[in-house]
Amino acid sequence: MNSPEPKDALLWLPPWQALRGQASKTMALHRLACRADVVAVEAGDGARIARAFDILPRGLPLAALTRQMDAGDALGFTWLRADPGFMRADMASVRLMACGEMDLAPEECEALLVPLKPLFGDEGFPISAPVPSRWYLCLPAEARLPDFHAPREVLGDDLFAHMPDGDLGRRWRRLMNEAQVILHNHEVNARRAAAGKLPVNTLWFWGASRLPDHVRCARSQVRSGDVLLRALAARAGVEFSIDAQAATLPAGALADLRDVGDAALLDRHWISPLMARVARGELESLALDFGDGRILRWKSSHRWCFWRTRLIE
Repeated sequence: MNSPEPKDALLWLPPWQALRGQASKTMALHRLACRADVVAVEAGDGARIARAFDILPRGLPLAALTRQMDAGDALGFTWLRADPGFMRADMASVRLMACGEMDLAPEECEALLVPLKPLFGDEGFPISAPVPSRWYLCLPAEARLPDFHAPREVLGDDLFAHMPDGDLGRRWRRLMNEAQVILHNHEVNARRAAAGKLPVNTLWFWGASRLPDHVRCARSQVRSGDVLLRALAARAGVEFSIDAQAATLPAGALADLRDVGDAALLDRHWISPLMARVARGELESLALDFGDGRILRWKSSHRWCFWRTRLIE
């Protein structure tokens, strides 16, 4: 039996503690954060994704999902992202400063891949880049792999503190080092440096996974600029758009606003207009899912809860 279509609007927001100090008493956000119902939930983006998407087997098969979206050939293999990156050495460490979005032209991408293909091909891991910002290694379905860290955990930090460790990691440390030597000497990087662009001087391995058997979305529509959410929505057969506006957000939709850290902007363009739509009966409720583990749900009846005057902590 199919679940009923949700009739609320759901916003993914930054952590509440990043917004709380900005919530003045004149804001709709302040009123909502005093009067709405509060539900404690697991914090973090992985937990938010699990609440919105039912994925089987459990887990977040990132590389396989984005490969399927980019190339349509993910079934039957294990996929590993090997994204282009830029690392910078300082006095005491080497730091990963950029990964993925390197403003690579397609011809630059193809030229960089030419000397890398024998390196990874000899290991039995063909490398390819269906889009310049997302590079992939195709591995046998039964491949045993170490734990890899996502770029967001590594950016700005010491690269070596996040390298795959143990016996399983040894091979991948060697491959990364050999790839760095190849990239360091590449003519594309010399031209990029001369033009004031960041060179691609490393790869970052992450997101190892196989294509899931089942992805179902609890929302009727997803609006986001996030590539993973786009891939999940595509696999679930749910409408996806990068355009997100409060006036046109349909009931049941998820709007991803995790990168909007300005409470006044959120209040003016999103929270106040959506609370007005709840008051008019266009939406059953408005749910704010904050990154630090709480959901605030606003219903029309909450406007009468005058005695709730204390902001949630």
